[in-house]
Amino acid sequence: MTARATIRSKLALGLFAIALVLLLPLAIALRSLTTLHQITTLLQTRDFAASLVLNQMRAGTDELRRLDLAILVVKDSADKTAMDSQLTELQTLADSLKRLSMANASERISSGIHQVQYFVPLEYAAAAAGHWATADTISSRHLLTAVSLTERELTSAERLLRDRSSRLVAAGTEETTAARRAAAMGLAVGATLALIISILLWRSISRPVRDLEQGMAAVADGDFGHRLSISPSRRDEFGHLAQSFGSMAQQLAALDRLKAEFVSIASHELKTPINVILGYLQLIEEEVYGPVAPKMREIIRTLDTQTRSLARLVHQLLDMSRFEAGGSRLDLRPTLLEPFLTELEETFQVLALQREITFRIEHLGQLPAEVRWDPDRVSEVLGNLLSNAFKFTERGGTVELLAGSSDDAVQFIVRDTGVGIPPQQLQHVFEKFYQADNQDAASHGGTGLGLAIARQIVQAHGGTITVESTVNLGTTFQIVLPTRAGQRIRTVPPTSIGVSA
Repeated sequence: MTARATIRSKLALGLFAIALVLLLPLAIALRSLTTLHQITTLLQTRDFAASLVLNQMRAGTDELRRLDLAILVVKDSADKTAMDSQLTELQTLADSLKRLSMANASERISSGIHQVQYFVPLEYAAAAAGHWATADTISSRHLLTAVSLTERELTSAERLLRDRSSRLVAAGTEETTAARRAAAMGLAVGATLALIISILLWRSISRPVRDLEQGMAAVADGDFGHRLSISPSRRDEFGHLAQSFGSMAQQLAALDRLKAEFVSIASHELKTPINVILGYLQLIEEEVYGPVAPKMREIIRTLDTQTRSLARLVHQLLDMSRFEAGGSRLDLRPTLLEPFLTELEETFQVLALQREITFRIEHLGQLPAEVRWDPDRVSEVLGNLLSNAFKFTERGGTVELLAGSSDDAVQFIVRDTGVGIPPQQLQHVFEKFYQADNQDAASHGGTGLGLAIARQIVQAHGGTITVESTVNLGTTFQIVLPTRAGQRIRTVPPTSIGVSA
């Protein structure tokens, strides 16, 4: 199988080879079955029939002895007629032995029958004339001697038949044993060859398929520069797929760059007019341009709220485009962890009081005094998660931020008692612009970018972010960050810092 062979031809050739090697034991078995069928046919149509004929002839010779005695004693013509009829039947049976491959026995038995036929009329004539001594002499010295000769020939024929049948049975047994050995060996060889061919086919197909699968997964994750190990110069279908994959990756990379450039430019250009609108709304609300009616003040506040929401969306889009383009850099610097958490708690206590939600930050064990992060970015991530927790938790609920450490990592767990996320949607919550079906329970709408940006910030620090949720019971986000951003950390299970439910 060369690289020029197509996958279809490889499969066809492999399947044909497998079928061919598996047919080998079948051919051996069929040949043995044919031989056994021939032996069985001979035993059934020839030897068994010959055995029946010899048994009938044995009974016929016994009948000849009885009829001979009847002729001597009764001297009835009916007994002579019966004797002649019996001799004719014996001769017919003897002739049938020729068709059953026993010609020599047939001739010898026929010779004895002919002698009996010769002496029967002489014995009957002497008995009918009352010559008892002559009739008895013919019977004892000639006729019964001929009958005994016939019986000896029958015995010889029976012995010959037994020997011949035994040889056929032995041949059948030997053929069966040989066929069983040959079929077992053929099956073993055929199965081994079929397994080897299957493995070669599997390797020649599964490896390129796995490489293509990994390539598609890489592209789906945004790695448009992923290179396949399959050579595009191959002359089979995998070569064509490799060419198509390369072309697709290049086009997607170009589209991704265009998208990132468009979002970046559009977001940047939108910032100025939005700031101008916010500035004028503030001036109008402060009555710089004259008195503002109460109804107009309500409209201005609504416009201000919506414009600020639009400003946040533009900021998030700009953030997202910078991360995707690799242009967003982390400002890593030593950060005291205790003041960082205290500031975060003070920020959200006000929101907790407004929403009548219990909020607390709990330290699980000893935390490192100092970490090396971009504190603004990490605060943005935790703030986003806490904001979502408050947004989806009803009054009277609970929002918690648990902080602990494990080896060279710090673990944050943001947990709420809110509406939760359906299980089939959990795998999508970190995708851009994705919003779960629980938005109706939120206190205000979102853009679907917060979690996507949070994941990028966490990954940029060298950490991980995961989520678990149960509908109507709440959601738990876990973040694991190395104490020094950028270093490799081991995966920390959710229970590693002793979090209790």
